[in-house]
Amino acid sequence: MKKELSLKQREELLNVLKLRFEKNTNRHKGLEWSKIQAKLESKPEKLWSLNEMEKSGGEPDVVSYDKSSNEYIFYDCSAESPTGRRSLCYDQEALDSRKENKPKSSAVTMANNMGIDLLTEEQYRSLQQLGSFDLKTSSWIKTPESIRKLKGAVFCDRRYDTVFMYHNGAESYYAARGFRGLLNV
Repeated sequence: MKKELSLKQREELLNVLKLRFEKNTNRHKGLEWSKIQAKLESKPEKLWSLNEMEKSGGEPDVVSYDKSSNEYIFYDCSAESPTGRRSLCYDQEALDSRKENKPKSSAVTMANNMGIDLLTEEQYRSLQQLGSFDLKTSSWIKTPESIRKLKGAVFCDRRYDTVFMYHNGAESYYAARGFRGLLNV
């Protein structure tokens, strides 16, 4: 599969990202869109991943800049867990373990196919400092190996103005649970 956008798709995506960047300045104080756009234009595979985030309802936006790696960090900033990434179990092992009523895919597989990573608990909590997300939905997060070895997985949401982390069997899936991703550019 070709992981590159057409010129028209690139222009449309950059316009959407620029408008979102300008509308949500609290998420990226001190960052300049022109520098971000230049970086994006030099990385067509990253633009493709951002487009996948956008198409699946993630509304990606820049949330920080890592000086040591010279990378901009994009998170899914949709109010609720992205609609095109719900009803997924945690990973391929969990999907394979289901004998019936299998979901269409898993969060980890879909993220890998999109070229993005699941948020960690720390990253999820930092996202919640930028606004109130997942008030009605929940999002799988990167599960520590020690929990995954025991067939569990973890997810987060925000209720009662508090961010909660919970556990579930990795093979479980719900219409209101998806996953949020991040992309370093």
